[in-house]
Amino acid sequence: MARQQFTPEQQSVRLLKVGERVRHVLSEILTRQQVHDDTLSAHSVSVTEVRMTPDLRVATVYVKPLLGAQEAEVLKALQQNTAFLQREVAKRLGLKFAARLKFRTDDSFEEADRIERLLSDPRVKRDLGTDGEAGEGADD
Repeated sequence: MARQQFTPEQQSVRLLKVGERVRHVLSEILTRQQVHDDTLSAHSVSVTEVRMTPDLRVATVYVKPLLGAQEAEVLKALQQNTAFLQREVAKRLGLKFAARLKFRTDDSFEEADRIERLLSDPRVKRDLGTDGEAGEGADD
């Protein structure tokens, strides 16, 4: 049987779709506390993003415990239960191969806060206001 070829656009859409499906399955498992782990049962964990490799063999899963509490402990518990989670994801999605899950903490919230603080700085506001006024008149 011939192997199906995907264009780069189709491949990237496919990666996004599979990643989103993996995210939903992991979120459901964690929300329903189907992992028998005391640390995971004691915390609400959000799966914020899943990035798949082009061959769909590795999924990098970005997680954030509610209120950022005990991130290291939650990450360790997820890593200890990786085999169970991989089996569940493969079974529920009907994938040919179980994607290897790599758990990472999601630092995007801290980065967004840092950028917000920078944009709130009076010197930056002054510069942004000046650039915006100068840029409007330059096009005329």
